[in-house]
Amino acid sequence: MSTHPSIIIVGCGDIGSRVAKRLLAEQWTVYGLRQTIDQLPTGVIPIQADLTQAQCPSQWPDQAIDYVLYSAAAKQHTESGYQAAYLTGLQHVCQWLTAHQQQPKRLLFTSSTAVYAQQDHQWLDEDSPTEPTRWSGKIMLQAEQLVLNSPFAATCIRLAGIYGPGRQRLIQQVQQGATAAPTQVFTNRIHAEDAAQLITHLLKTQHAGTTLAHCYLGVDNAPSELVEVINWLRQQLQINRQSSELILRRAGSKRCSNARARALGWQPIYPSYQEGYRALLKAGN
Repeated sequence: MSTHPSIIIVGCGDIGSRVAKRLLAEQWTVYGLRQTIDQLPTGVIPIQADLTQAQCPSQWPDQAIDYVLYSAAAKQHTESGYQAAYLTGLQHVCQWLTAHQQQPKRLLFTSSTAVYAQQDHQWLDEDSPTEPTRWSGKIMLQAEQLVLNSPFAATCIRLAGIYGPGRQRLIQQVQQGATAAPTQVFTNRIHAEDAAQLITHLLKTQHAGTTLAHCYLGVDNAPSELVEVINWLRQQLQINRQSSELILRRAGSKRCSNARARALGWQPIYPSYQEGYRALLKAGN
């Protein structure tokens, strides 16, 4: 039997696949659960499943599993879509683990900074009040409570807005001449590579013997005003025209601190939007 740690990545999409590749390079045994298993990275053991269905997938492993990463994404940005992905699916995975008498050392759940509703630009950390007003934040908070109250030791990773290859909507809006509303709004973000690197770092830290906290914020080092980010992108792209479109934020205005994650030795590859977007623009994606 392999002495290398094993993990099931539930919802092995963009971020999950990035994590999988990192762990495979460290000789981990990686299972990837998703509906379209032909898109899994080479080396990942496939588990084809629909998380909304209660029946355990036939490819679910029988042997002990060291870790589980739940990184599923909602298929639709609707209340029912979020409930299916983050509540129903999570409940089913916990049931499947219990049915197989599997007791992972840690269950990691990728949550969202949407659980915060603060609007007055203050700095937030993992202990700041979570009182979401939008349905998306409320469902994510319910999912956090579900996983933290499960029979398994668990950690929630509250990721800010993810950007990176294939996630360049803001760049596209700026290219079309969109501008920011003149109000002061702070935004938080994390590059997809940094999100995957953080998750991998947390898993390796736990496996090395350090017990993880119940929650970590997954953000870069520099929350920035939206108008600053957009004006910087306009300058980099040499965009002079302005359309009537205003880029607005659905959530409030807050500044999230990554101090807890950095205290574990994690450092983002892209510490601010400038490094991250500069790399994207250079690569043309």
